[in-house]
Amino acid sequence: MWPGRLGEERALAFLKAQGYRIIARNYRWRGGEIDIIARDRDCLSFIEVKARADEQFSPAEEALTPQKRARLIRTAQHYIAQHRPEVDLRFDVVVIAGEEIRLYKDAFGLEG
Repeated sequence: MWPGRLGEERALAFLKAQGYRIIARNYRWRGGEIDIIARDRDCLSFIEVKARADEQFSPAEEALTPQKRARLIRTAQHYIAQHRPEVDLRFDVVVIAGEEIRLYKDAFGLEG
């Protein structure tokens, strides 16, 4: 299993332990991909997973560039248009750095 896939598996286990209910994995359309879509109580969360074996050179959070956020937002808007969820929406980020897992709820909004 390659590192990104292993990171997603660890993120899934972590999110489930936090009470998230997984709706979709690797949701794709021509404009991008969302790693995980999940329900957290009355909220639908679009989740980006960033994994690093270590953060010697830079924090994993730095990989979430404005361009990457814009692609995530467009992909979420596509999902919303297709599924019409009637709950609150947010973007969460799960960072896996070595053995540490960090969860950032409501990391950014639909505006970027």
